[in-house]
Amino acid sequence: MTVPMPDGCKLAARVWMPQDAAKNPVPAILEYLPYRKNDFTADRDASMQPYLAGHGYAVVRLDLRGCGDSEGLMQDEYTAQELQDGYDAIARIAKQPWCDGNLGMIGISWGGFNGLQIAAMQPPALRAIITLCSTDDRYADDVHYMGGCLLGEQLSWASIMFGRNTLPPDPANVGEAWRAMWLQRLEGSGLWLKNWLQHQTRDAFWKHGSVCEDWSQIRIPVYAVSGWADGYCRAVFRLMQHLQGPKKGSSARGRTAIRISGNPGRRSTFWPKKCAGGTTG
Repeated sequence: MTVPMPDGCKLAARVWMPQDAAKNPVPAILEYLPYRKNDFTADRDASMQPYLAGHGYAVVRLDLRGCGDSEGLMQDEYTAQELQDGYDAIARIAKQPWCDGNLGMIGISWGGFNGLQIAAMQPPALRAIITLCSTDDRYADDVHYMGGCLLGEQLSWASIMFGRNTLPPDPANVGEAWRAMWLQRLEGSGLWLKNWLQHQTRDAFWKHGSVCEDWSQIRIPVYAVSGWADGYCRAVFRLMQHLQGPKKGSSARGRTAIRISGNPGRRSTFWPKKCAGGTTG
């Protein structure tokens, strides 16, 4: 399906839901990523998303603007446009006949970041989030700078996203528009590393999307998860210390990235009361 934005841009989504959702609407869970649902996350989605749908949820795997089969440009990570699109997508999904008007968000790494960031925007239909291996502080605890020092991972991550931004949409899904969409990406996605190197101190560029700048903006339940060997193992403790609403944290031995793919049921137990609008559980 496509999710139209207020400016006319259409974002591409794949949806899993119970067979009777059209007659008996269910809560929806949104995962919102730049990692191309048709290839990069297809295998993982094929195991995790049907599991959640089988337990009574509509699961929406949405590609960001400018990636996969979504129209437009992706010019950096966690931009104001990305977050507004997420806000607007939640409103659109909540009105679908198979959704009961309540949504949660789940995501690991990028999807964990924008889950926190969109929660801070307070979309009316968003009831709870699960954020895995994410951060509250884009400057001090991400792949860019740490302790004021430039991290080598910033260079590799910029290279990875530069390469992914050159990939075209699938002609089977977008039709003859695929070439124009592809050329637009090649010409307009930009060099993200240049943006990051132009901001080597904690300025407004990094404060944007850092939810630690105002903890009070997140008021819905948050389940924050990481592992001792994950790159974002510290954020869970800060979130538990500072979030003022309902919250739960988990930091286990090993790496959480393996668990979101291999054991989705362990996470799904957080959803029932939260997506129904409850504040405890």
